[in-house]
Amino acid sequence: MIAKNVIDLIGNTPMIKIKLKNNDWDIYLKLEKYNPGGSMKDRMALNMIEKAEINGRLQPGGTIIESSSGNTAIGLAIVAAIKGYQFIAVVDHHASKEKIDMIKAYGGKIVMVGEDHAADEVAVVEREKTARKMAQEMDKAFFPNQADNFDNRDAYIDTLASELVNDLGNIDELYTAIGTGGSACGVSLGLKKRNKKTRINVIEPVGSIIFGGKGGSYYQSGTGNPSDASIPKIIDYSLIDNNLYASDSEAFNTCRYFAKKYGLLIGGSSGGVIFKALQDINKKSGKGVAVILLCDGGEKYINSIFNDEWMQNHNLIDTNIEKILEELLTEEL
Repeated sequence: MIAKNVIDLIGNTPMIKIKLKNNDWDIYLKLEKYNPGGSMKDRMALNMIEKAEINGRLQPGGTIIESSSGNTAIGLAIVAAIKGYQFIAVVDHHASKEKIDMIKAYGGKIVMVGEDHAADEVAVVEREKTARKMAQEMDKAFFPNQADNFDNRDAYIDTLASELVNDLGNIDELYTAIGTGGSACGVSLGLKKRNKKTRINVIEPVGSIIFGGKGGSYYQSGTGNPSDASIPKIIDYSLIDNNLYASDSEAFNTCRYFAKKYGLLIGGSSGGVIFKALQDINKKSGKGVAVILLCDGGEKYINSIFNDEWMQNHNLIDTNIEKILEELLTEEL
C-alpha cells in the first residue's frame, strides 16, 4: 500500500496468535499499537474530527481542545496536523512524559491540570471542565468531549470490528479495556451485528467504578473511570456480557513479562486485559476463538512500567504474576 498521507495508515492492524498450555482455544492479540499514533484512539480521533467537519462544529482554521490521558490527544494532534487545525491537549499527571512529548512533536500544545491530585489519582473531572471552558471562551474552538461523543463509539463499528471478522470469521469471545466505552461498545456493536452470540468481556482497573463499587485510586492510564467522574454517555451496558477487574500489579507485571519473554511492548491497560483474559479463557472447555484487544504499545511507558526503580518505588513488583503466566502459556508465541 502506498498511502496519500498518515491518516490512510489508520486501521488494518496486525494480530499475533498465542496458545495456552491446557486449553484448545485459539487466542489472537489485536495489536492496535501499529496505528500511526501508537494506539486504537487514532480511529476515533479521525472519526470525531471528520464528523465535526461535516456537521459544521469544526470550522477551517479552528482549534481542537480535548481532555485526554494521552492517546486520544496524540491521535487528535496527528489528524489536526494533517488537516491544518490547531490542537490543545488538557492532560493531568497520568499522561506519561512520552505521550506529552509526542503531542508536542505533532504541534499540539499542552495544558496541565490536577497537580494537587495524588500520583495514583486521575483528574478526569478537572480535565474535562478545563477543556470545555477553554473551548467556550475561544473563537472557532471545538471540544470533542470523547466520553459523551457517539462519533467516538461509531469509529469502531465498521472498522476494527470488520477487520476482526474479515480476518477470523466467527469470534466467540472478545476481551478489551473500558474507559469512555468508545472502543468497547463500538466493537461490540460491530461484532454483535454479525454474530449475536459473540460475548464481550471488558476489563477495568481495580478502583474504577464503571460497574459499581466505592472506587479507589489506580495508576493505569486511559482506562476505567474514577469515583468522582460521571459514567460516559456512550457506554451501553446491554452490549457487555461480562466485566473483570485488573490490579495495577497484575497489569504492569504482565506488560514486563510479555516484553522480556516475547519481545512485545504493550501498554498498562493492555497488560491488565491480557492477564484477566488468559485466566478466564483457561477456565473454558472445548474449542473457540478469542480476541484480546491491546489498546496501545509500551513505548509510551518506558519511564514507568518498564522502569525497575519506578515499579519498586510504587510497590508494584510481584513475581507471582510471572509464575501465573508461565503456568498458563506455552513456551513460545
